[in-house]
Amino acid sequence: MKALLPYLLVGLFVAGMVWAVAVGRLPPADFTFTNGDEIKTVDPALVTGQPEGRIIWALFEGLCRWHPETLEPLPGMAESWEVSPDKRTYTFAIRPDAVWSDGTPVTAEDFAWSWRRFLHPGTASEYAKELWYIEGAKKFTTRDLAPGDPVEIELHERAPGALPFAEGEIIRGKLAAIDQEEGEEVYRVEVGGRVRRFRMSESPGGEDACRWVLYDFRHVGIRVPDEKTLEVRLRHPVPYFVDLMGFYPMFPVNRRCVETYGFPAWTKPENIVGNGAFRLKFRRIRDRIRLVKSETYWNRENVQLRTVDALAVKSNTTMLNLYMTGQADWITTVPTEVVPELLGRPQGDFRPAPLLSVYYYLVNTTRPPLDDSRVRRALSLATDRREIVEELTRGGQAPATSFVPEALSDYVDYTPAEGGRYDPDEARRLLAEAGFPGGRGCPKVEILYNVSESHKAIAELIMSQWKRTLGIDVGLVQQEWSAYLSARRRKEYQVARAGWIGDYVDPNTFLDLFVSDNPQNQSGWSNPEYDRLIAAAQHEADDERRMELFRRAEGLLLTELPAIPIYFYVSQSMVRPYVKGLYPNIQDVHPLWAIRIDEAEKDRVLKEEGLR
Repeated sequence: MKALLPYLLVGLFVAGMVWAVAVGRLPPADFTFTNGDEIKTVDPALVTGQPEGRIIWALFEGLCRWHPETLEPLPGMAESWEVSPDKRTYTFAIRPDAVWSDGTPVTAEDFAWSWRRFLHPGTASEYAKELWYIEGAKKFTTRDLAPGDPVEIELHERAPGALPFAEGEIIRGKLAAIDQEEGEEVYRVEVGGRVRRFRMSESPGGEDACRWVLYDFRHVGIRVPDEKTLEVRLRHPVPYFVDLMGFYPMFPVNRRCVETYGFPAWTKPENIVGNGAFRLKFRRIRDRIRLVKSETYWNRENVQLRTVDALAVKSNTTMLNLYMTGQADWITTVPTEVVPELLGRPQGDFRPAPLLSVYYYLVNTTRPPLDDSRVRRALSLATDRREIVEELTRGGQAPATSFVPEALSDYVDYTPAEGGRYDPDEARRLLAEAGFPGGRGCPKVEILYNVSESHKAIAELIMSQWKRTLGIDVGLVQQEWSAYLSARRRKEYQVARAGWIGDYVDPNTFLDLFVSDNPQNQSGWSNPEYDRLIAAAQHEADDERRMELFRRAEGLLLTELPAIPIYFYVSQSMVRPYVKGLYPNIQDVHPLWAIRIDEAEKDRVLKEEGLR
C-alpha cells in the first residue's frame, strides 16, 4: 500500500471526503462495488452495457443462471429442461416456487409475453437477434411480410378494462396484399371472411388506422402448454441455446407492472417488480444504486448478502481510492499507472485474468474516406498494438491480431484468423492507392470515445500513431455514456471506441455482430458473402466444418475491417480477500447471489490496513 501512496494521496483526499459526505448517515451495505458509468435503464430488453447488466442480473432471473466460476448453465426460473432428439425443441419446466417480488407466481406465459415484447419492433431491442433462432421470431421483428402470412393487427383502441399502458386490441387474419398508396403502405388483410384495409399510423385517423401490422406471434415457435411449461422450437440446432437463457436480455419482466406504469416509470424503485435475488431499494444519480435481498426469491436461503451498493464511478483513480480507503470491496478496473505496483501487492487482490473480450475501434463505413476498405486497412496497419499494451494498459492485455479473442481456444476448438499486424510501409502504400499519398487530401478522421481516462489515453496514442505514420489529420471527441451510445446507434461518428464481451462461449457471439441484419452492427458494413458464411455456420451440425466456416468469415472481416481490433482484455478487478464467491471467469460475470462476506476476515484485514 505504501508504494501506492504517491498515486493516491495527491488530490484524492478531497475526492474521498466528497464521497463520504454523499453517503451521509446511510447505513453501510454488506457489499459495495464500483459500477462504472451511470446506467441507462434496468429494462432487460433495452440495454447492452456491463454496468446495466450487473444490476439486471441481480433484479431479474432467466430460465437459467450461470455458475459463478465455470459459467455452465444452472437451473434458474426453470428447475429442469428437456431437448428433443433433433435438438430443435426445448421444453422448460418453470419451478413451482418461482414468484415475483409482489408475491404473484412466475409463469411460462410471463416468458412468452416478455419475449414478445423483446422481439417487438416497437421495443427496438439491440439484442432481439439473439432470439431469431426461434421459428418465426425474425419475421415478427423485421415485419418481412408476404401475401398468405398470418398477421396480427394492433389497433389504437384498447380492450375494455385494459391497464393504462397495455397494447391496443389485437385482431388477426391472413395478409392478402401490400399496396402502395400515395407513398404509404396499405395492408389488405382477410379477417373473418372479408378483406379489410389497414395502414400503420402513430395516432388514430380513420377506420383503417392501426399501430402495427405484424407476423402473427401465435405462429412464432413459443408455446405455453400449461402455466409452468414453456416450449421453444428453433429453426435449427443452436449448441449454446441453454447458455443463452442465462443472458439478461432473455429475462422476463412483470406484465402487470409494465402495463400499469409504462416505460420508464415501471423501472422506478417504488414500482418495479422483479424475480431476482435482490430488489431495487433506491437510486441516487451520480452516487449509487442500493439493492436489498429479496424475501420472495426461490433460493433466498442461500443468498448471503442483505444489502449491496453499486457506486456510479467513472474515474479509475477514484475507484482505487475508494478501495484503498475501505469504501469499496470490489472495483472493476484500476488506473494503468499503478498496475506494476498492484501486481506486486502481497495481498494478491489484483488478479488479471484472460477475458472473452476484445477492445476495438468501430468504423463507420458509410462516411468518406472510411467507405474505402483501403483506408480502413491503412488505419489498422498504422496501429501499433504492442505499444498500446506495453506503454499504456500494462496489465497483461494482448495485442489483438484477430477479432475473436484467443482465450476462446481454451474452451472450443477454434483457431482465430489473423490480420491485426503492424506494417507502416504497407499502411502508407494503401492510403496512397486510395488517393491520399502522405495523407494529402484526406478528410479529417475523428475518434469518438466515452468518458474514461484509459479510453482517452488510448485515443491520444492512436491519434499520434496515425498522424505520424499516415500524415492525416485526426481529432478526438469525448462524450458521456448515453450520448456516446446514441451517436453510435445513429452512426453519427467516424471511428468509435468499442468493446465486446462474449455473451456465450462460441465464435458466433463475436462474428454475428457484423451480419447485415444485426441491429448491433453499427458500422454500416454489409457483405453478402460474410452473411452467407455466418448463416451456414449457424446451420452446420458438424463442429469441425462449423468452425472452419467461422474462420473464413473472420478472415473476410479482417480484410474488410468495419472494426479494427486493438487488444484483448484481461479482467482488472481488485477484490478484498474477505469477499467469497467472486471468481475470475472469461466473461467477467459475478452473480451477487453467490457472493458472501467473511466478517471475521474482513475485521482482520481492515485492522491490518488501519481502516478499522
